[in-house]
Amino acid sequence: QVQLVESGGGLVQPGGSLTLSCAASGSIRSIYAMGWYRQAPGKQRELVATVSSGSSLNYADSVKGRFTISRDNAKDMVYLQMNSLKPEDTAVYYCYGDIRSYLRARGDYWGQGTQVTVSS
Repeated sequence: QVQLVESGGGLVQPGGSLTLSCAASGSIRSIYAMGWYRQAPGKQRELVATVSSGSSLNYADSVKGRFTISRDNAKDMVYLQMNSLKPEDTAVYYCYGDIRSYLRARGDYWGQGTQVTVSS
């Protein structure tokens, strides 16, 4: 079984910064991509940022220039550095992994989510 566990969420004032972390563990054979999605009240879950095994980066237009995704392949970790946070960034942030395990074929895995609240 593969697990993704997020940490680092919390309450921050507008203009502040937070860094989210996600650790993948379990019977991992290959990780093809990792990233972050978020879901705000009344909205659908949306992509925030992803990084592939080839280090190809993809960001939502709303976070470009403010958020930075990074990955530590040796540790099976992915991070999201969030700067210049806005109230519109308030959401539950979910870690995502495109992973092949020893128990199943390549597929999508999700963390439990961590709350990020931007408010003054």
